[in-house]
Amino acid sequence: MVRGVTALVAWLAVACLVLVAPASALLVWTDSKAPDTLQGKAATVWRTVGQTLRLGGEVGPPLRIALTVFLALVSLLYVSFLVGIVTTALTDRLAELERGQTTVVERGHTLVLGWSEQAPTVVAELLAAHAQRGHGAVVVLADRDKAELERESRDALPSRTRVRLVCRRGRPADPAALARVTPAAAGAVVVLPPDGPGADAQVVRTLLALRATVGEGCPVPVVAAVRDGAHLPAARLAAGPGATVLDVDDLAARLLVQCVLEPGLALVLEDLLDFAGAELHTLRPPGLPGRRYGELAAACPDACAVGIVRADGTPHLNPPARTVLAPGDGLLVLAEDHRATVLPAAPAVPAAAWPARPPSPAAARRVLVLGWNRRGERVTEGLAAAGVAAVRDDTTGRPAEPEAYDQVLVLAGPDDDGHPDAPTLVTLLHLRARERERGRSLATVAELTDARNRPLAPAGPRTDLVVTGRLAALLLAQVSQNPHLAAAFDTLFAPTGDGVRLRPATDFVPPGTEATFAALVTAAARHGAAALGYRPRDARRPRLNPPKTETRRWTEGDVLIVVGPA
Repeated sequence: MVRGVTALVAWLAVACLVLVAPASALLVWTDSKAPDTLQGKAATVWRTVGQTLRLGGEVGPPLRIALTVFLALVSLLYVSFLVGIVTTALTDRLAELERGQTTVVERGHTLVLGWSEQAPTVVAELLAAHAQRGHGAVVVLADRDKAELERESRDALPSRTRVRLVCRRGRPADPAALARVTPAAAGAVVVLPPDGPGADAQVVRTLLALRATVGEGCPVPVVAAVRDGAHLPAARLAAGPGATVLDVDDLAARLLVQCVLEPGLALVLEDLLDFAGAELHTLRPPGLPGRRYGELAAACPDACAVGIVRADGTPHLNPPARTVLAPGDGLLVLAEDHRATVLPAAPAVPAAAWPARPPSPAAARRVLVLGWNRRGERVTEGLAAAGVAAVRDDTTGRPAEPEAYDQVLVLAGPDDDGHPDAPTLVTLLHLRARERERGRSLATVAELTDARNRPLAPAGPRTDLVVTGRLAALLLAQVSQNPHLAAAFDTLFAPTGDGVRLRPATDFVPPGTEATFAALVTAAARHGAAALGYRPRDARRPRLNPPKTETRRWTEGDVLIVVGPA
């Protein structure tokens, strides 16, 4: 081995001759048909050795023997080199595939650039979205080991579908690595901020590399996220016109405010934003222009009307029933898919003579805020704008007198801590201990950044766990597949105006009334709200877009999920 290939070939030849020559001689000398003379036997031994070693085995003058041996060696070397070249090429190609460094040949795929704790949720939702269409692929480019990426995403891959998950290793900010995942042929591009410091700067560099690779006039929809709103202007400039850049901190703060104002809203928002079941779609079937919104809302047998999307993309949630749709307008609905039905004429719905029961006015509330992060100031400002007094408790450890407040809001720790959910889990432990001591449950809203910590959280019976990281990931996936929904979600999660509300079902029907969900939709419309579903009294999970013909007895404790004013 030390002396190189030449010594190896020589020793291989000697070893073969040592084995083949005696065996060939023994074979000839034991053959009854072998020549009688020694010269004849030697020629027969040579033929046997030559045929075994593919050296021709010709006999005759020495020049003839030398030429046949030379040609046989050339043939042997050619075949050996050919096998070696093919084997090496296949081995190198397989190694490139294993390392994730080959070029992606997909078309119309969704490209995910970067990796973070929210990436598995984004990938899972994108795979579910492609599974609804029955085909497609999700391509992930991140500076991590390909096998590790596939291992973290394997559980999200739907079974028995033609959806594919392709992982490639490389720096998303490297144009050469971007070129391998063919972003110009993608159906959508999602740019995720990585974990750790400098995440937003990495997003800006990735967006610049994307523009350098694809070009200025690329029609591919781009959705990106930044963690700090201070970097939002730079990210939007780098993304270019037509791209959508979301401020994750601002989104998380607004979602937390809404969950405080509407206890139990966290699970509703998760069901609304994921691709399992019903989600928001914009319908533009023929014959919409000139029809009234109220008539169209009643003409959707398998969907719940939410609002109107104007031709320029401006959403109008829960508009007045007399609003007329103009050419190019679309109907925003909550439905299983984009194939929801809009009847040409609204069905006749009998008007029930239910007495009006105005909702009770919301009393002024005081919220105790435990924990702090860079979103805390936005949360307290949002609560103050809604008329809720937020009192921050800076003490560490066991909170003092949480019973003196209407609600407790537990914020996650600083994002640069490495484990921002750890303070939330510790605070929830203290709150549960206090509940057992006092025999009184506390209305609590707790923020988690990682969905994997949800099973670990010691939640009480009146505790809402808001996984802001998961909600932001779900929203990113939704907007990447339907870019026009970005404005609708921005309006839906605004601190003022029409948003997702939880109202007692008995505000719309008398307790004990047996009625269809369609009748509740009509009753909610009379009260200026758009019904999306309901949550039974004895269940925590909501039911969004149930069948309109579903009949049940509506009792105290049933909650109707609507889009309406606060």
